[in-house]
Amino acid sequence: MRLNEIRYNDAVPIDSYGPGFFRVGGKRHDSAVLVLPSGVSVWGGFSDTATLLSAVADIDVLFVGTGAEIAHPPKDFREALEEAGIGVETMASPAACRTYNVLLSEGRRVAVALLPV
Repeated sequence: MRLNEIRYNDAVPIDSYGPGFFRVGGKRHDSAVLVLPSGVSVWGGFSDTATLLSAVADIDVLFVGTGAEIAHPPKDFREALEEAGIGVETMASPAACRTYNVLLSEGRRVAVALLPV
């Protein structure tokens, strides 16, 4: 088996997560977190579409981690992003972290919004 080192270029991967926290790019965040190509910030939840829409030129898909269990985001949240051309994939936060890291390592234009587990 051949192992290759993963290179993320300027983007930051999700290093780990646990009850109430995420470690992103080596820094711990004790809140909901938004990881965009432009950086990492606290995510204001489903009412915060403006920040996501400002990244429309940089991302194709947003992974939404809804905590320990899958939950549907509000319809207006999804519609606003999809109308702007951003695909929205909803899953539990652990799965969103893993999926984001895999696609990020492939050089894809992705972002992730995560609610704590």
